[in-house]
Amino acid sequence: MKKIVKYTFLLWMVVLLGACSDSFLDTESYTKKDDSNFPLTPKDADQSLTAIYAAMAAIDKSQTPFLLGEVMSDDRFGGGGTDNSHIQAVCRFKKVNENMFSGAWHRYYRGVYRCNSLLQSLEQIAWTDDTQRAKIESETRFMRAYFYFDLARLFGAVPLVLEPVPQNIPRTPADRIFAQIGADLKFAIEHFSSDIFQDIPKTELGHATKWAAEGLMARTFLFYTGYYTKESLPLPDGGSVSKNDVIGWVDDCVANSGHGLTPDFRNLWPYALASDVYKYAKDNNLDWIGEDGDNIETVFAEKHSALGNWDDWENGGGYSNVINCYFGLRVQDYKKTLPYGEGWGFAPVNSKLWDDWPNDDIRKKASILNVNDKNEIAGFTWGGDRQMEETGYWQKKYMPINIVDDDGNPMNYSVLWYNAVNDFMLNNTQDLVLIRFADILLMGAELGSTHAQEYLDRVRNRAGLPSVAPTLDNIKQERHYELAFEGVRYYDLLRWHDERLITQNQQNIQVMNNKVAGTVTVEFRSETGGFLQIPQQQIALSNGVLVQSPGWPSGAENMYSIK
Repeated sequence: MKKIVKYTFLLWMVVLLGACSDSFLDTESYTKKDDSNFPLTPKDADQSLTAIYAAMAAIDKSQTPFLLGEVMSDDRFGGGGTDNSHIQAVCRFKKVNENMFSGAWHRYYRGVYRCNSLLQSLEQIAWTDDTQRAKIESETRFMRAYFYFDLARLFGAVPLVLEPVPQNIPRTPADRIFAQIGADLKFAIEHFSSDIFQDIPKTELGHATKWAAEGLMARTFLFYTGYYTKESLPLPDGGSVSKNDVIGWVDDCVANSGHGLTPDFRNLWPYALASDVYKYAKDNNLDWIGEDGDNIETVFAEKHSALGNWDDWENGGGYSNVINCYFGLRVQDYKKTLPYGEGWGFAPVNSKLWDDWPNDDIRKKASILNVNDKNEIAGFTWGGDRQMEETGYWQKKYMPINIVDDDGNPMNYSVLWYNAVNDFMLNNTQDLVLIRFADILLMGAELGSTHAQEYLDRVRNRAGLPSVAPTLDNIKQERHYELAFEGVRYYDLLRWHDERLITQNQQNIQVMNNKVAGTVTVEFRSETGGFLQIPQQQIALSNGVLVQSPGWPSGAENMYSIK
């Protein structure tokens, strides 16, 4: 039976559950690529690898660990409007229906399938040299590890599928899932070239590298050993990855990757380019570092562009960075909110974070927009399009950024500079940085590298702050402020077993709900373990082989609706 490898479409039922009959696939294809005729050449392998990265970009951003983790952390609320109860439910560890995350489940496993398919085909490819194969295999294994790490952070134990064939299997224990993630990343670290960042061709920006694999290994190790209280990361062959192994890889990344810190933290974010319309950027002489290869701090990012052919909702927003749209300001006079532009108003910032954050840390105003500060924006209208859970504070890192055209009208910078589609929902081209060098430094300090003091000092010195001892408490606070709004806070709290802060920091917070004063209180539900519910339709398709995540019974329990 030939397994169709047509990369524009794939059903999860076919990939994992085998719900279709054999006749669906038992056909002789003379026009489509299948596993007997593709991939056969290195060029074919490159195309298959491109499809894997495309699968990452196509995942609905509202169902990624990045956005969901932000909303479930103690830093932000659900927000949106009165028609966005789903994101407010996520903030409260509740649900609006039984299949809230079916899109994420389907598309992550589509990415896994593509990885498995390419890995299975490696032997049939006519490689010109071993280096070529090692690069393709390393990138593919990195991406499979990436997909499973996200699945494991979202749902906990999930089915571990390592072949591109239909399977109906139960949830795999976390130890085995993380063992496979560790094995894939270890392979990638050992087989990637050691080319420094500056020597990587610009055409390969966004591809995984040895340095990205070392960073993801550190993140995986810290999450697994912290959350599951283990000493080491197991490997499928019975071996393990030790803390010293991970420290060695982090030290290698710091010393040899060519990555480093951008001198001014504020120049990491696109608002820095808007000095013509943004007093904050002008007063601080900001100049955005950009994303074309000059940003030495980006270790791994989901690349976005202004290519319009795939900017549609069938592909999760296509090439555009829809995260920015979710986090943008909801129905304003955008001449008065320059440079911050239009979006859906998700994830307002918890005012307690603003109050707690020391004013002498430049990252506070570099990361949070206070709409009541006239030095920030000229004017703000509360309750735009029935905005909910409005605090007056918004994060600045991932926001639509407007500049003005020749007539003084606000336009998203991507429309003017990169010929993006003139659609606020689809014109954001900012890359989504998934691993930043500052994170590498802080993970190295937390792991206990002999360079821990140096690593922590580098991050703090850039922010104009004095040296402090690399204690766990100090590192926790530094991660909170340095990496705020970058999709890591919630998972840090889980692995540190600091879930109590999610409840403690979100008690009776003053908000405006559709122009009506109210409060928000969030209670972390420990019975969930911090994980989300598996789509009920997948459990049904498996005939009960899959079981639901703890703390998520079907039915009305834990159901949420806007009151």
